[in-house]
Amino acid sequence: MPSIKGKSYHAKPGEVERQWHLVDADGLTVGRLASRVALILRGKHRPQYTPSTDTGDCVIIINADKAKLTGNKLQDKIYYRVTTRPGSMKRVTAGSVMENNPERVLESAIHRMLPRTTQGRAQRLRLHVYAGDKHPHAAQNPQPLEIQL
Repeated sequence: MPSIKGKSYHAKPGEVERQWHLVDADGLTVGRLASRVALILRGKHRPQYTPSTDTGDCVIIINADKAKLTGNKLQDKIYYRVTTRPGSMKRVTAGSVMENNPERVLESAIHRMLPRTTQGRAQRLRLHVYAGDKHPHAAQNPQPLEIQL
């Protein structure tokens, strides 16, 4: 009996058709939302997923100011910023970041779940986070995406 050899499929960059997804973060937990969005940005939700090719989609997140952090993270979680100058480390709690710039909380959570490579940097460009419910991407016709947690 002759052996049947399967053929492996590898997506080419020109074959990937990107879709736009719209996610409403109202009432969702930041970490669980971030893990699901990172999966979509990488393209792992597609059957054509190829690790060496960027097969991910574009994601728009609205109502980032209404996302929630569980436990005591608003007081205990600290974001650090450092320049090259001595003594330049700035510490900011998650609660103050949520008040001043709520998009940054979701962006940093999602960016940290993506690879730190050239491909990961390209995937980060396809993430768009907005604090309110308005976004300027209506022309892309984003499809609503239900995040089931």
